[in-house]
Amino acid sequence: MLKISFLDSSMKVIKLVLIAGVFSAMVVCTSSVAGWCDIYKYVDSDGVVHFTNTPTGNKFRFYLKESPRPEAGSGTLNDQIARSAKAFDLDEALIKAVIKVESNYNPKAVSAKGAQGIMQLIPSTAREMQVQDPFNAADNIRGGSRYLRQMLDQFGGNLELALAAYNAGPGNVRRYGGVPPFAETQNYIQQVKKYLQFYR
Repeated sequence: MLKISFLDSSMKVIKLVLIAGVFSAMVVCTSSVAGWCDIYKYVDSDGVVHFTNTPTGNKFRFYLKESPRPEAGSGTLNDQIARSAKAFDLDEALIKAVIKVESNYNPKAVSAKGAQGIMQLIPSTAREMQVQDPFNAADNIRGGSRYLRQMLDQFGGNLELALAAYNAGPGNVRRYGGVPPFAETQNYIQQVKKYLQFYR
C-alpha cells in the first residue's frame, strides 16, 4: 500500500511511505505483461492518504480507472467500449463493469461453462450476435454490448433483471419471475453494480 502524508502544507513537504510488497504488486499490475489494476484510496483521521489495488472494507473509494491494453488493429479497448456504448445506447461504465466482472479484461478468458472472451459469450450467443472471433476483444465487446442491450430491452430496462439474464440466461429470469435464486447470479449482479459506480 502506498501512503502519502502531508506534514506541512505551507512548506509543501510531502512524506512518502512505501510498503515494498504492495507497491511492487502495483508496479506489476501496471506492467505490459500483467495488465492494469484499479486503484482505491481513503484519507484517515490523521490526513494520511492511503492507496491500494486491493481494497478492504468500505473506507476505500475508487480513485483511478484501469487503462486496458490496446488490442492490435482495433484501437484501444476504451475506444471500442465507447463505440459500442454509442451504437447500442449503453452507459460506457456499464460495459466496463460487465467486462471487469466477466473476465477482468482478459480477452482470452474461457469459463468452465464454455463462455469465451472479454465479455464471456457462450458460443451460441456469440453466433447470434454475429461475433466472428470471440477472442478478438473488439468483436467480443461489440457482441456482448449488443446482447446486453437486448437483455435490457427484453426486461423493460430493469438493470438487475438484464444482468441476471446476461449471467444465467433470459429463460431462467422468466422461469423464476425475477432474479433466479442462484448465488452466482445474485453475487454477479452486486459485483457489476459495484463496479458500475466505480467506473462512473
